[in-house]
Amino acid sequence: MELVVLGSHATWPRAHGAASGYLVRHDGFTLWVDAGTGTLAKLQEHADPFDVDAILVSHRHFDHFLDLYPYFFARWSNPEPLPKVPLFAPPGMFEHAMRIEDGLADTFDPRSVEPGLAFEAGPFRITTAAMKHPVPTMGLRIEAAGTVVTYSADTGPSKELVELAAGAHLLLCEATWVRGGAGPPDLHLGADEAADHAKRAGAGRLVLTHIGPRNDRAEVLDVARSSFDGDLTLAEEDLVVEL
Repeated sequence: MELVVLGSHATWPRAHGAASGYLVRHDGFTLWVDAGTGTLAKLQEHADPFDVDAILVSHRHFDHFLDLYPYFFARWSNPEPLPKVPLFAPPGMFEHAMRIEDGLADTFDPRSVEPGLAFEAGPFRITTAAMKHPVPTMGLRIEAAGTVVTYSADTGPSKELVELAAGAHLLLCEATWVRGGAGPPDLHLGADEAADHAKRAGAGRLVLTHIGPRNDRAEVLDVARSSFDGDLTLAEEDLVVEL
């Protein structure tokens, strides 16, 4: 399995960056997980955008799905008709996006997933859990050929995330704040809290993402190291992890 970081910034990207977005690839299948601002441009550095096999959006906040719109126009303007792309998302997300552009229905095949349910996409078995966030949000446990990657999406402290990440080879976890308690509860994690979740889950590797764009990334890494002594990486655009 291969993980490619397209965007690692929370809410808005700094120069040369992008908001939340990742590719997960295995056995010739490309899954685009979250399509935040700037991720379509970054995706094209790693894959043909028309070779995306499925898209998965964790929740309906704009920094996780905004690039569905330029992706729609890219496919709409292609000289040859293209098949619809399966789009997995929590209930109501696709309808929310259609308020801006109803032509999305011509490009995407929406598949509503209630957080807590599991489904398959290509070679991947994906188990979801409801995260602690103001709108329905899916944390993800993505499995293929014995390898497990867990993605927190956006969440405050969550025992469900620990359960979802139990024994995972890699936990891709949000760390919007430098330290826990910097913002409202049930919204986001601090780097120390993300590290604590990884430790409790027994995750083999922790990659911190969804970093506040004004935060000092070196400090984010140092704070996380105080709580997690395993393999620890800060997500950066174009980071590729082979698992």
